[in-house]
Amino acid sequence: MDITFLGATGTVTGSKYLVSTGGKKILVDCGLFQGYKQLRLRNWAPLPVAPHEIDAVILTHAHLDHSGYLPLLVKNGFAGKVYCSEATRDLCTILLPDSGHLQEEEAEYANRHKFSKHAPALPLYTREDAERALTRFAPVAFARDTDLGGGLTLHLLPAGHMLGSSFVRLHHSGETLLFTGDLGRPNDLIMVAPTVVNRADYLVVESTYGDRRHDSTDPQQRLAEIINRTVKRGGAVIVPAFAVGRAQTLMYLIHLLKESNAIPDLPVFLNSPMAVDATRIYHNHRGEHRLTPAQCDAMCAAAKIVNSVEESKALNMRKGPMIVISASGMATGGRVVHHLKAFAPNPNNTILFVGFQAGGTRGAAMLNGADSIKIHGEYVPVRAEVARIDNLSAHADYAEILAWLEHFESPPHRTFVTHGEPKAADALRHRIEENLGWRTCVPEYLETMLLEAARPAAHGTRGAT
Repeated sequence: MDITFLGATGTVTGSKYLVSTGGKKILVDCGLFQGYKQLRLRNWAPLPVAPHEIDAVILTHAHLDHSGYLPLLVKNGFAGKVYCSEATRDLCTILLPDSGHLQEEEAEYANRHKFSKHAPALPLYTREDAERALTRFAPVAFARDTDLGGGLTLHLLPAGHMLGSSFVRLHHSGETLLFTGDLGRPNDLIMVAPTVVNRADYLVVESTYGDRRHDSTDPQQRLAEIINRTVKRGGAVIVPAFAVGRAQTLMYLIHLLKESNAIPDLPVFLNSPMAVDATRIYHNHRGEHRLTPAQCDAMCAAAKIVNSVEESKALNMRKGPMIVISASGMATGGRVVHHLKAFAPNPNNTILFVGFQAGGTRGAAMLNGADSIKIHGEYVPVRAEVARIDNLSAHADYAEILAWLEHFESPPHRTFVTHGEPKAADALRHRIEENLGWRTCVPEYLETMLLEAARPAAHGTRGAT
């Protein structure tokens, strides 16, 4: 096997790994680049491999930085199967068409208000493109081997990051290559712990939080403090959050806080037309999370679902304390940017971030103290309180990653650290080398590693340094 790193190098987005073996070309993950403009432009550039030459795609999970490029891949000629867990397929049936719809909506808005540098502004892909891509999906069960042809076998294991998230294990000629995708946390409020894995010949591990520990503060208590002080000011709490995963965790926490009278019974809105379907998927995949059916129902009932654009616009005119949860999680697009235009200028309000903010995103800018952010071609002042709760993240921190790696009975021949910004990826590389003594490297964008050359006995190659 050899592997080419087509994304998630020097960034937490754009996950794509091309594995070539047994005459097959397999793409593990097919994500969108987000954040800095030079990264986003990669979404519009041709892939280094022709889509029609790719035999199959395997998704670790449904988040758009891992799946969101798939409609364009199919549009440009990919005709193979897309393998993933059943829950990932179910979530992609919601997320991908919504992504296409939002891109069409944003392009139409840009053209109507004439703030785009392009004439006309075009979506990367459409809802119809996304629906066409869904016909390529071939879900497989966890912990079962799937024959990909050419002597290559696929095996998925639960990764604990979100519903359907999977470790992807490829086996060929007696050797295994394991991708963690996004590695979940051992004591997550909702998701079950990641599967313990005890061996792999080669390992690709994420490093989103490779340079930090999650705050030990109780996130439920911290959320209550933020809500209560905003309520005292008469303001609104606006939460950019991914519509699947973090949004459900927030709703469940709000349910618990209201139930215990830790916060007032203020109105809560989930501005996502896909939310009802997402909650149904939680019911359908009970084995992957800790919630009972009654708790799933309580989580859903914690917020009023906002479906229409008209209802979304009405929220921006609403007065008094409330909580609005709306995608996207890094404030890169979607309905939440309209809420930021309306609520960020008012110091009574709070903008609350509950997940990782990639460099170059509006979320990262606000957390770094920006006094204004650019939305739809104009600068919007940020006078609202900007708060964060890091330990609601569904990503393992470096200590949790190391604890998971310690279950390996013997070191992989080589460990590749990806899906992290440069400081985080290098910090995790250093910790793995120092704590575990493993041979580890941080690949570069478009770098190809010949896994045979990455064995300890090899010398004089990039893979063996």
